[in-house]
Amino acid sequence: MPINRLLADSKLGSDEIENLNVAFKEALRSLHLVDRDDPVVEIIAKKIIEIGATGVRDAREIAAIAVKQLGIE
Repeated sequence: MPINRLLADSKLGSDEIENLNVAFKEALRSLHLVDRDDPVVEIIAKKIIEIGATGVRDAREIAAIAVKQLGIE
């Protein structure tokens, strides 16, 4: 999964990583994306991590913000 690869060397705690994983899966689900090799999936993973770094902690909110900022419907 792209987000796990991007977080591999992260200094985040396991709870924070799990929360970002939940947000990532929620964003993919809302966009009906299932192909983890789709280049869009990596863009979404990077956006999820970026938003998580701003202090937003709610996984659903992170997912919603990511989808909105990327302009993907």
